[in-house]
Amino acid sequence: MIRRLPLLLCIALLSVPLFHVSAEDGLPKVELSASNLQPRPIEDLTSKSVPRDYAHAWQTMAQALDSNRVDLINGYFTGFAKEDLTSRIEEQKKANIHVRYDDRGHKLEALFYSPAGDAMLLRDRAQLEMQIMDGDKVIDREQLNIQYMVMMTPGADRWLVRALRATPEEHR
Repeated sequence: MIRRLPLLLCIALLSVPLFHVSAEDGLPKVELSASNLQPRPIEDLTSKSVPRDYAHAWQTMAQALDSNRVDLINGYFTGFAKEDLTSRIEEQKKANIHVRYDDRGHKLEALFYSPAGDAMLLRDRAQLEMQIMDGDKVIDREQLNIQYMVMMTPGADRWLVRALRATPEEHR
């Protein structure tokens, strides 16, 4: 048993995630308004899980873009959103830069909730500071008020961001 202890310790250390996500880790503030939602009303549990999971998605996206690690987006992104983020991270790696976000919050407005409950369209009004980094040096900084159209779909145990697109008038 004593000879196996170092092996068990190594396995335990390798299985610890590099980024632990919890409420104490500075999730961005996300408010959800679903008062005009069509064609069906939102369930109580969904009204809590959508903003929670969207906050986690933004947190993991910010970590992925800051560290140029595609694997970090796997938990909260799927479909077009995952493809777009993967491409963006690969482009950042080629340019030898990374992006850091100071997330100041999101105001989500639920616009459409499918009759089957398998898709939700939302409008996000996000307030962010974006810093383009070369190593530890800030090479550009912008204050942004961006509006996104977001498609979320339920997964096994959370809502996933399937599409995330800035609207044409993104700087409002």
